[in-house]
Amino acid sequence: MISIKLNSKYEKILQFFLIVVTYTMIILRFLLNEKGRVSPDSIRYLRQANIFPIIDDTIAPLGYPLSIRFFTFFGVDEFWGSKLVGLFAYTFILVFAYRKKFYFKELLVVSSLFSFVSIFSFTMSEAFTLPFVIFLFFTARQILKNRLSQIQGIFFLTLLLIILLNIRYSALFFCLGILGFGVMNFRKNYWKTFAVSGILGIGFYGLYKLIFIDYFNENYIAQSLEIGLKPTSTLVPELFQGLATTFDPFVHIADPNGGIINYGIYGIGALTIVAMIFLFVKTKLSETERFILIISLVCIVCSYFIQYFYWINPMDYRLLAPFSIGIWIVFLRKLFRILDDIVYSIAFLSLMTGFIFTWLSKGDYLENRKIISGFLEKEKLKDTTFEYYVETLENLDQVQVAELISTVNPRVYITFKAADTVKKNVLTRYKVESKVSIKKNNYQ
Repeated sequence: MISIKLNSKYEKILQFFLIVVTYTMIILRFLLNEKGRVSPDSIRYLRQANIFPIIDDTIAPLGYPLSIRFFTFFGVDEFWGSKLVGLFAYTFILVFAYRKKFYFKELLVVSSLFSFVSIFSFTMSEAFTLPFVIFLFFTARQILKNRLSQIQGIFFLTLLLIILLNIRYSALFFCLGILGFGVMNFRKNYWKTFAVSGILGIGFYGLYKLIFIDYFNENYIAQSLEIGLKPTSTLVPELFQGLATTFDPFVHIADPNGGIINYGIYGIGALTIVAMIFLFVKTKLSETERFILIISLVCIVCSYFIQYFYWINPMDYRLLAPFSIGIWIVFLRKLFRILDDIVYSIAFLSLMTGFIFTWLSKGDYLENRKIISGFLEKEKLKDTTFEYYVETLENLDQVQVAELISTVNPRVYITFKAADTVKKNVLTRYKVESKVSIKKNNYQ
């Protein structure tokens, strides 16, 4: 087996260079995107950050919008605040891992994978979730090594679960996983710490629903749940595609139109999963590694089954990022023991692939922001609340204009009523593009 071991000095230089390149790629990833790496959900997050303390929906918790709001106190708007959240999330992970000597090399590599670069550059809550997931894994290790008392362990685990639940509702899966891990190890002295923390986390979610969700929308659960929402014939292929792209270290986006390139993308991801399973079975796992893998797998399984009665986007690298990062760091730990410092090449190859993809499909966010800012000023909509009409959120051409607008004025609401288009304060794609020309990415 080929392996390369660098001396300490050269390894630190390599790590520093990798960090600089990753920071650069995170920034380029949203600047070379025609709308700054935002999505329809980003519109809601940016608006909530802007109008807080007014609460206009409970589709997502307030943790991420409030993190954006925090940075606006330093003079930036909500869009730039969301990008600072991603950059600081990446920074906190590395600083924490380095200071605590907790999977630093592994987190350095996994954070440089193109899929995680895309996460840190995206105006979505996953980036803000990742540091707390790492804190959760570290706390679990302290408990497993008896470095925390039972009371301390319950307190810190529960606190982290509460924080995660205030960022993403899917953190409920972490609660279930931790509870399950405790029950699975009921003969060991630490089992109560995990079981009680999981129960308290689930209890907090129930309280959160009663106090926050039901207060603003008492019909939220009834409106959201629908048995048999998607058939198994749809979910199983989506699961394979989602896992294959999530665990492809180089390309995390498949061509939606199909084609031979997808065989390569899915194939590399599938081979990576096979390699992971082989190493996890053939090598000895520490208690911490076993905890990380069990929790991560429970969360992925829960993410799959909830789709049968709760609508979410098809499973992909973004939705699975908080659950896949643990599997990645355990896998990379095994690779470092076998291949030594040659593992760093995976990060550089991934960044190179990401740069090529980003450059070929490059847009110009700053130019588009300037264009749309001028348009909103001319229409006297830059500092007011207004609506934007789309037929459906799946219509990317229509939604992309709204996404770009939200980065300049986040107080935009989506309307699906065609009758609203006659109103002066309701924009449409035609109204915008008949007056300005927005530069699109070469590849959508």
